[in-house]
Amino acid sequence: MNVPAQTSPSLKNWILLITIGLIWGTSFMMMSVALRGFGPVSIAASRVTPAAILLVSFALLSGKGLPPLRGPNAGWVWAAALCMGFFSNAFPFFLLSWGQQYVASGFAGVTMAAVPLLILPLAHFLVPGERLSWLKGAGFTLGFIGVLMLIGLNAFKSLGVDNEATARLACFGAAGCYAIGSIITRLCPPVSKIALAAATMLMASLISLPMALWLEGLPEAMPLIPTLSILVLGIFPTAVAQLILVVIVRESGPSFMSLVNYQVPIWSLIFGALILGEHLPTQFFAALALILFGMALSQWKVLRVLFRPAP
Repeated sequence: MNVPAQTSPSLKNWILLITIGLIWGTSFMMMSVALRGFGPVSIAASRVTPAAILLVSFALLSGKGLPPLRGPNAGWVWAAALCMGFFSNAFPFFLLSWGQQYVASGFAGVTMAAVPLLILPLAHFLVPGERLSWLKGAGFTLGFIGVLMLIGLNAFKSLGVDNEATARLACFGAAGCYAIGSIITRLCPPVSKIALAAATMLMASLISLPMALWLEGLPEAMPLIPTLSILVLGIFPTAVAQLILVVIVRESGPSFMSLVNYQVPIWSLIFGALILGEHLPTQFFAALALILFGMALSQWKVLRVLFRPAP
C-alpha cells in the first residue's frame, strides 16, 4: 500500500489550520443549541447527511468524483474512507453529543485538547516522517497545559448528575476516535483529496442515518433554532472542515493537524464573549501565550524555514 509523501507545513497549511480552528470553535456552542430539540444520534446523523450531499455534489461537479471502485489500492481507499467516516465523524459526533448532556462544556474542551497527545505516540510508530522528538513533545505538552489554564480546573468538578462518569469516558472516547481517524487519513493511499473527503462523509452518513432512525426515529418536531444549528453544523464544522482536514493531514501530517485542538477552546471563548456576551477569564491572555508558544515550539524547525529571510 503506497502512502503519499508528506511535506513540511506551508503557509497555506497554517492558514487552513487557523481556519478550521475558527470553524470548530463554534461547534460546541451550536451542538448545545441543537440538543434542545434533538437527540444525540439524530444530531450526529443530521450533521453528516447534509455534509455528505454537499461534498459528493462538489466532488461530482468539480470532475473529481468519488474514488474508483476498481484498480490499484481501490479497496484500501474505500476501507480508509469507511474507517475515517466512523472514527472522524459518525462515532465521535455521537459520543460528544451524548456526553455534553451530562458534563460541563469545559470538560469536553479539555478532552479535545488531549487529541494531540494521543496522536504523538500513534504517529511516531505508524506514520513515516512523524518521529517524536523532545522538542515536539515539550511543545504539545505546553499547549495542553495552556488549555487547562484557559478552561480552569472547574471543568473537572462534578455536576452531580446521573451518567456523568460515563459521559466523561464518552468525551475521552471521542478524542481517541479523532486521533485514530487522523492517522488513517494520513495512511490512506494516494487519491484526490476532494474525492476522499466526499467518500468519507458518505460513509459517515451511511453509518449514522440508519442508527438514528433505529434508535430515535424521525423527530416529532423540528424547532427552528435547533434545526438551524444542525444545518450550520452540517455545512461548516462538518463538510467544509472535513475537506480542510483531509488537505492538511495529507500534506502535513496528523501531528500538525492535531494542533487545531489547542485553538478550539480559544475560539470558543472568543465567540462566547462576542456573541453570547460572556466574560473572558482573567487568565485568558496568559493561557493564550502559553498555547501559542507550545504550538511554535512543536513546529520550531518548520517555522525557522518558513520565515527565513530570502537570500
